[in-house]
Amino acid sequence: MNNPESVNPVPDGADHARKLLETRRSVPARQLAAPGPDRSTLLRMLTAAVRVPDHGRREPFRFITIEGPARVALGNQLADIALATNPDAAPATIEKDRKRFCHAPLVVAVVAVLDEEDTRIPAQERLLTAGCVCFSLLLAAQAEGFGAQWLTGWPAYDDGVCTTLGLTAQERIAGFIHIGTPTQDAPERERPDPADLLTAWQP
Repeated sequence: MNNPESVNPVPDGADHARKLLETRRSVPARQLAAPGPDRSTLLRMLTAAVRVPDHGRREPFRFITIEGPARVALGNQLADIALATNPDAAPATIEKDRKRFCHAPLVVAVVAVLDEEDTRIPAQERLLTAGCVCFSLLLAAQAEGFGAQWLTGWPAYDDGVCTTLGLTAQERIAGFIHIGTPTQDAPERERPDPADLLTAWQP
């Protein structure tokens, strides 16, 4: 009988990859500060992030970076949109929106491209691919020594915000990935036991 280890040898770096997956955690955006990744590091992270399942090779995603003064400008526009939508909103709520993108030094908006004319690949599958990109970018950020958090909130679903960011009618925000250097240890939370979630189908 063949030794199973000889049939499927553990590749170099497997323990490191497993540890990265098993210890992945989000760092709240408010706990992220400079420095963030430089351009070459960001491109390396994105190179890893785009290696996701993609039915039909549609590449249904793209990226928008929000950094530097652009974070403040976008926050001001968020505040204006929020106030126009709800003139009675509490000042603290408006101020929270104004500072929404001002904590982490870099925010990457992952845009899902949902071409309605593409009838062969369901839109949901393309959206799931963009979601995989969001998660892969979180892993890539942690692998590079940064902290990151995947956020959406109302700005991800607001037509005015999407227009401000230059999205087309067939595009949606899959997530805002906030990336920076953690200012404190990332919080941990209880995780589910996969055995409790596992069932075996029987005919």
